[in-house]
Amino acid sequence: MTVPFRVGQGLDVHAFSDDPDRPLVLGGVVVPGGPGLAGHSDADVVLHAIVDALLGAAGLGDIGSRFGSARPEYARADSSVFVREALRLLAAGGWSIGNVDCSLVAARPRLAQHREAMLVRVAGLLGVEPAQASVKATTTDGLGWTGRGEGIACLAVVLLSRDPVR
Repeated sequence: MTVPFRVGQGLDVHAFSDDPDRPLVLGGVVVPGGPGLAGHSDADVVLHAIVDALLGAAGLGDIGSRFGSARPEYARADSSVFVREALRLLAAGGWSIGNVDCSLVAARPRLAQHREAMLVRVAGLLGVEPAQASVKATTTDGLGWTGRGEGIACLAVVLLSRDPVR
């Protein structure tokens, strides 16, 4: 039996980098005023969580198995590369995106003024209308490593649909 809908979830976490020249990239947008995140690629927790959710929903593994840090070609890579490849794989399987919902967890920097730009960029990268995407930001009110301002996490959920005759 072909399942016409699948839900996937993704989680990505990165600590802040000690490199003062590393940009903070979230949802494909450079966010000024914050230290960048440490990671093999650009460490965009939003796009990484989305890619994990997309791959998971389609039963295609995870971001680490496809774009892992052992692969030198992805050093400092723009995470939109991972999004494009995930979308190619989804299209090959007949999947389309119904919606995506992301929650950033960060004490710093303040993200409210950047949410709209992230939303527009995420929707554009995914080839969906902005109404099919959501980017939210929250804090942990000082609790845990995100509350201490040591890094940023993002959770993403996606709904995929497929033509049932496939």
